[in-house]
Amino acid sequence: MALRFIRLLIPSGATAFRAGSAVPTSRIHSGVPSNLQYGWWAYVLGERTTPRFNKNSKIITVDGNLASGKGTLAQKLADRLGMLYVSEPDIHYLDKMTGEKELLDSRFNGNCSLEKFYTDPMSADGNSYRLQSWMYHVRTLHYADAIEHLLTTGQGVIMERSPYSDMVFLEAMANRGYIRKQCVDHYNEIKNISICEFLPPHLVIYVDVPAEDVQKKIKQTGKAYLQNVPLAYLKSIEDAYKKSFLPKISEHCEVLAYDAVQAQDIEKVVEDIEYLKFEKGPWPEQDDVSFHHLRMLVEDKQKVADLTCIAHFLPEVTIGAHEYDETYYAYKSLPGKQYAPGYNEDVGDKNIWLK
Repeated sequence: MALRFIRLLIPSGATAFRAGSAVPTSRIHSGVPSNLQYGWWAYVLGERTTPRFNKNSKIITVDGNLASGKGTLAQKLADRLGMLYVSEPDIHYLDKMTGEKELLDSRFNGNCSLEKFYTDPMSADGNSYRLQSWMYHVRTLHYADAIEHLLTTGQGVIMERSPYSDMVFLEAMANRGYIRKQCVDHYNEIKNISICEFLPPHLVIYVDVPAEDVQKKIKQTGKAYLQNVPLAYLKSIEDAYKKSFLPKISEHCEVLAYDAVQAQDIEKVVEDIEYLKFEKGPWPEQDDVSFHHLRMLVEDKQKVADLTCIAHFLPEVTIGAHEYDETYYAYKSLPGKQYAPGYNEDVGDKNIWLK
């Protein structure tokens, strides 16, 4: 039984990304509004994806080592191109999507800790692989949200990293001996059966910052758990990007690479993007039929989550039935979690019997 305690009572990605905008809803009696989702009937009645696309209807990912400045570049590009910027997810991504007032305990979010990884990457309890496995799961959901937003609104999305580049951390961990070979095999099996269901980014932008400079920037953050990140680990991430990820992804999408100084020249980056023809990869081959099927997939977050779960025994990410039940009922005992949203008297929900 997988250790991940997956809670997918989350809004659709497009809805979450358009926070604050009007969302079509339907009402039954006096119940809580529920978002109308795209489905087969919408397609039958004429809903199509391609008419809303324009030249900036793209998925662009900005990649790079830790503290490489990729977030700043992504934000500025999004503003310049009129695209949606979404920051890199963390282990509490689901909490943020469900609008939790306070982030829930880590046992409900992959039972892993980023701080523990950096302070004790070879922890005997398997935290390093649980973290990596959970982050792939989260990045996949995050990427599904981005695709849903693109297909639903036509607005392009610029995001930091993706499930496609997540493997650089796995490779770095393996090279440093933080995880076992069985973990690598488990991860690759999951990735092989899940990533094929999506379309890769239209463009990957890589910010190339030497590992030595990255280490200096990390120490300047002032975060105690980041003060001793090994240079060898940062170099392993850099090598994984340059020797594994970039050569592979360049077969399926456009790639642009800049050093730290070049990445600050937004107008030059925008000019380079405008020169690209975007004829590489599977996107030019898609039509309204294939977009319909992709949209149906990315809208169903439970189905997306299921793609990242394999019922294999692996000590790092597997627990027994009793521990699973304990975690499940602990979650259900939290305020507002016993029943569906809007039906929990303990958090002040009213008129429950009329819904």
